[in-house]
Amino acid sequence: MIIMTALCMAALLSAQSTQADPIVVVIKAAVKKVIKAIDLRIQRLQNEQIRLQNAQKAIENALSKVKLKEISEWVEKQRKQYAVYYEELWKVKAAITYYHEIKAIIQKQKDLVDEYKRAYELFRKDGHFKADEISYMSDIYEGILVESLHNVDQILLVVNSFKTQMTDAKRLELIGQAAARIDDNLVDLRTFNNSNVLISIQRSKDQAEITAVRKYYGIE
Repeated sequence: MIIMTALCMAALLSAQSTQADPIVVVIKAAVKKVIKAIDLRIQRLQNEQIRLQNAQKAIENALSKVKLKEISEWVEKQRKQYAVYYEELWKVKAAITYYHEIKAIIQKQKDLVDEYKRAYELFRKDGHFKADEISYMSDIYEGILVESLHNVDQILLVVNSFKTQMTDAKRLELIGQAAARIDDNLVDLRTFNNSNVLISIQRSKDQAEITAVRKYYGIE
């Protein structure tokens, strides 16, 4: 998972100097691979969680059969032996939560790319915009897409953190920062799209053309 994500990140960063469309191709391919890898990881973690929960249940059943006067001695004797199950179960549950949140962020990255592609294609075919204006749009979109790549970098830190001593608080902080940034990226993209649609409407010659433009962009 870490190696694959690192390769995706390298590919994404190497595309920053190109136009928006090549960046989109790389981002979409990377996002698809990351989501698939995360789904597989979550499935494996859930299987591990089931195994550990069964072990936990067995321990609790054993405890319930011990006589009250024997509990203290038995618990102390077995505490270290079974502590690993409880610790691993806690880690697996935490990891599942992290990966679900990471997947949500990556999915928003995919949504951003999809929304960009749809809007940019519509603007390119809209006769109300000149070639230099379309070029300006491409520059703005590229800036938003490149900025969104920092989210992947942040997620990579979280993925790598499972091999280090990073605290849960720090992991949550990194995930929160990445989530906030992708939300900002989406807001910027949608605001820019809405502004361009408004410009197209304002340049319409009559009500019939306004109606046609609104329908073209899917505005009720």
